[in-house]
Amino acid sequence: TVGTASPMDRDLYGLMEEWAHIKYEVPDKNEQEQQMGALMSKASTVTKTYHERAEPYIWEAIITSTQAGIVGGLGALGYAKDAKKILEQAEAINPRALDGAIYTSLGALYYQVPGWPIGFGDDEKARAYLERARTMSPDDIDSNYFYGEFLIDQGEYAKAIAVLEHALAAPDRPNRPIADAGRRAEIRQSIAMAKKKL
Repeated sequence: TVGTASPMDRDLYGLMEEWAHIKYEVPDKNEQEQQMGALMSKASTVTKTYHERAEPYIWEAIITSTQAGIVGGLGALGYAKDAKKILEQAEAINPRALDGAIYTSLGALYYQVPGWPIGFGDDEKARAYLERARTMSPDDIDSNYFYGEFLIDQGEYAKAIAVLEHALAAPDRPNRPIADAGRRAEIRQSIAMAKKKL
């Protein structure tokens, strides 16, 4: 439980909770961008405090890549590059941290960012990272969600539906109700979209 958690876990839980609130409960895009920007600064402070641990880097990267998604377009590229760099730092500390979340996040970045000459996007790398994340955490809601999204992006709709349905069946995460509800809504939306494409 959060009450008996270490100071780092408490700080990370604060970031996770705020991230879920901004991502799923703040409807206004400008407001979202402003709040996520402030959360990026908080996350950076947490990372500096626990710089010998991979977990804060992972959450700083998740928050930074979420900001890339909110900003969109070419403005997102700087954030995406920063997130990639932070994830690589996390990987150097502990590649297995948070059940393979580094590879889920790297995989998502590699398929969402445009390829050369604009960005570092690379579908082959994305597939390799996302498959590695699923091997490390086969029943995780996020590893399955991002792999399913990637498969939709690749036009592999039947496989995507199976993976996304597996994501939907993932158990609830303790103390993450907003994130779980928001992610499940995204998964249902993606399944419906993939079914239309079949």
